[in-house]
Amino acid sequence: MGNLGTTEIIVIVLLVVIFFGARKIPELAQGLGKGIREFRKAAREVQEDLDTDPKKIDTKSPEQKG
Repeated sequence: MGNLGTTEIIVIVLLVVIFFGARKIPELAQGLGKGIREFRKAAREVQEDLDTDPKKIDTKSPEQKG
């Protein structure tokens, strides 16, 4: 399993059009883009928190604290 060739990409695109219809594809792409942006934002915030104060991360679970 390596790189996708042109034929494979064309088949995948055709299957997506058949299953979802041409009108739904922009909506699906927009939703996917929003999800990726939110994920990156959350990851960036966690990284900033770790850079600011690494001691904020509590490695003990709630069961171990009591």
